[in-house]
Amino acid sequence: MKSKATVRKKRPAPAKPRDVSQKSAKNDFLIVAIGASAGGMQAFTELMRSLPADTGMAFVLIQHLDPKHQSILAELLAKETVMKVAEVSDGMAVEPDHVYVIPPNAAMSIVDHTLHLKPRGEAPAPHMTTDHFMRSLAEDQGNRAVGVILSGTGSDGTLGMVEIQTHGGITFAQDESTAKYDGMPRSAIAAGCVDYVLPPKDIAHELARTARHPYVFRDRSADNADIALTGSSGLGSIFGMLRRVTGLDFTHYRQTTIVRRIHRRMVVHKIEKLDEYVKYLRSNPAELKALYQDMLINVTSFFRNPRVFDALKSQVFPDILKNRSPESTIRIWTPGCASGEETYSLAILLLEFLGDKAPHVPIQFFGTDVSESSIGKARGGVYPENIRGDVSPERLRRYFTQTEGGYRISKAIRDMCIFAQHNLLSDPPFSHMDLICCRNLLIYLEPVLQSKVISLFHYAIRAGGHLVLGTSEGVGHSTNLFAAEDRAFKIFSRRATAARQAVSFSLNREAGRSEPSAARAANHVSDISSNYLEVQKEFDRRLLVNFVPATVFINEDLEIVHSRGDLNRYLKFAPGRPSLSILKMAREGLLLDLRTAISRAKKERAAVIRKSIRMRNGNAHGDGAVLSVNFEVIPFTVGKLQEDYFMVVFQEAPAQPARQTQTVRSGRISESTSRRITKLEQELAASQEYLQSVTEAQEATNEALQSANEEILSSNEELQSTNEELETAKEELQSANE
Repeated sequence: MKSKATVRKKRPAPAKPRDVSQKSAKNDFLIVAIGASAGGMQAFTELMRSLPADTGMAFVLIQHLDPKHQSILAELLAKETVMKVAEVSDGMAVEPDHVYVIPPNAAMSIVDHTLHLKPRGEAPAPHMTTDHFMRSLAEDQGNRAVGVILSGTGSDGTLGMVEIQTHGGITFAQDESTAKYDGMPRSAIAAGCVDYVLPPKDIAHELARTARHPYVFRDRSADNADIALTGSSGLGSIFGMLRRVTGLDFTHYRQTTIVRRIHRRMVVHKIEKLDEYVKYLRSNPAELKALYQDMLINVTSFFRNPRVFDALKSQVFPDILKNRSPESTIRIWTPGCASGEETYSLAILLLEFLGDKAPHVPIQFFGTDVSESSIGKARGGVYPENIRGDVSPERLRRYFTQTEGGYRISKAIRDMCIFAQHNLLSDPPFSHMDLICCRNLLIYLEPVLQSKVISLFHYAIRAGGHLVLGTSEGVGHSTNLFAAEDRAFKIFSRRATAARQAVSFSLNREAGRSEPSAARAANHVSDISSNYLEVQKEFDRRLLVNFVPATVFINEDLEIVHSRGDLNRYLKFAPGRPSLSILKMAREGLLLDLRTAISRAKKERAAVIRKSIRMRNGNAHGDGAVLSVNFEVIPFTVGKLQEDYFMVVFQEAPAQPARQTQTVRSGRISESTSRRITKLEQELAASQEYLQSVTEAQEATNEALQSANEEILSSNEELQSTNEELETAKEELQSANE
């Protein structure tokens, strides 16, 4: 093959980078990746002829080229447009209103607006060069990436288009009827990752329009820039419509992501004002469904981030095998599994690790996702031929069967994987898991939901089990629940000594779980909104307005959420397993009155005051003296939350003035009366001690019942998921028989 330097000498050297501040001082222009193969030259030429020369976009053409011959594609395209056209060289910076053409026998990526090349390698064809670049572009540019698929055979570009759309970019595909070869456009359209299906000329017009949308260049005009959604009533209206139709509350999902998805839909429908988009949603139920699907970010692939799987194979799996009993089942759960690639990847990896032992080890994999359509794809286990870029030829041979236009996971692996529609935030979790692999889900949730999910994972993982999160995720403040095993790959182990966490989930699941036609609004949607920061803010406000003394803030389970002031004289940690229950921390003499007051406040929804309660002094002097205490229990709710909260305020009772004693009657109390008083005091002390033991026994029983109830809910969730899987298998058998 002739050197690429020879080709570059035949045309002018790339122009020096111009002052891109003419379009955007922050390099915020759109970069359009255009994938094509057979027949693509004609389509791309038509697209270029119809494009204005000053869109402010950069265009990168990934054309399938003969690796053994030099290319003159750049010279040919330069005759069709006034934009500057250049064949890419390694390290070339991308500028607006330029066209860049991939050279032969190269794989191309982009990092920080700079194109990079590497040899394509000796792997057998076909090479998925379009997928490779589009994935890189999506990662680098996010919602400023645009994908276009033109004429070509095969399915290259489909997975790349999925990535671009997932990151908030816009996608186009050539209308199949106008494509000389419709394989590539048809594959992308079938995957549901295309926003516009148009002839090349119309794609050019839409690209020009997109470039002028205020979402793209917010800094061009202050008037057009003002479409920020955070805090807007329009955003609340959109959340309300989604909640009513789908049963999902997006209020505490990551706001930047939600805003980006809404912006993307506005660009697709040529809408510039949020209020106009809200009206469009109200009159177009199909768009509400499309927005819902956009919100569910299903970015996944086989063996995503291979080094994590290497770590699982070398660190986690040996530990699981070492700690299991011979008869126990290895149980692995992948929440947010999308279309199942992560679940199947773990199954393949574990089978490879077990080797000859695999037939003798019971294994169960659980893949769950809130999207019914994604779960349907996962159960089918059929994937496009593009997965050859992520799955080695050896694994394709051993664990897949080739089908028309793609591959299907082998039946042996499908049979060990159970997929179920499941809302991690409201449905009961699975239990007794050896490993939970939940990568890149928490990053789309705000801290309040992240904390809830981490607590649920702690409940679901058996002692000594492991949790794997995404590279940008962590357990936050829940270090008491999980210990970091590998910080680089975010592998955590469940702490066996951590105090049992209070988790709330419900068995209330509507029969119709289809999305989004059947609403799945859970009664405990409000439970997931117990934002700690909001709670603390409300607590501080009430405390500063009404009180200054030692105060605790407890939830409806009577666990301390927050505190202020010196509580040492009123509360203490009980010996043994640590607990934040206020009843277990109450000092001697305070428990019964405190329990009664909280119960009454909860029942009557009114403040309850107790005065002059005598309790053993818990001050720093430890003198054991009796202290007289006043306290008040105030019930209230925070915002729209339905959970009850209580504020307990402690104060030392003021000393009573010495009362003038009356003249002591003559004579002394008889000896028999004194003995009677002593006996009554002893009986009272014994009764109080017995009552305390009964109370503790009742609390232990209640905890056991609650634990058993949670186990039942988890088991029911697992049985229901298995039943759904059996129903699907039954339908497949019926279809096969017909």
